[in-house]
Amino acid sequence: MSPELAATLYTASTWVLPVLLAITLHEAIHGYVAHRCGDDTAYRLGRVSFNPLRHVDPVGTVLLPGLLLFLHAPFLFGYAKPVPVRFDALRHPRRDMVLVAGAGPGMNIALAVAAALMAHGVGLLPPAAQGWVLQNLKNAIVINVILAVFNMIPLPPLDGGRVAVGILPDFLARPLARLEPFGMLLIIGLLFLVPTIGVQLGWSVNPVAWLLGGPVDAVIEAILRLTGNG
Repeated sequence: MSPELAATLYTASTWVLPVLLAITLHEAIHGYVAHRCGDDTAYRLGRVSFNPLRHVDPVGTVLLPGLLLFLHAPFLFGYAKPVPVRFDALRHPRRDMVLVAGAGPGMNIALAVAAALMAHGVGLLPPAAQGWVLQNLKNAIVINVILAVFNMIPLPPLDGGRVAVGILPDFLARPLARLEPFGMLLIIGLLFLVPTIGVQLGWSVNPVAWLLGGPVDAVIEAILRLTGNG
């Protein structure tokens, strides 16, 4: 095995668990909160589960992040199978929509905090395992914070868009909600199309990095300070 391949496989091994847990638990908590708020759609489909296998999407959870990692992309992107939620079945649709949507990013922040706390125990492990485990925990902090901040962009169908629709007055919420069918196209354009066009024109254009960089760094720094890792 060549050194380059060995290094790539080692790096991949430190991302598998963090990415898998971050994406799948994000979806599971949506279903759990929806169930608590009156919509049992996800519960009946067996999606209120912390078993990652129930939420893995072969393309979004495995192939896409793996390909980006193998190509040494400057960012990781992935998704799990979306948990179905019928907002009209919620007991208090507008308020509960905010709770259901906000639960996913909230779970990611909780996972990042847990990873930062667990880092204090790395020194108790055998020396041969310490570096690998610590890198897993570092990656868990990074990927969970990125997912939390990215998903809170106020654009439907992202969680932040649904939170915004739930808390904004009607005259602002309604036109924002109408963007949902086009939201993923806009997101894909920001992630892939705009940077690609920029490269072709000789420009460094990365709107997602501009939008997320500052908030992600600030949240990571706050978590590290809160958990005594500053």
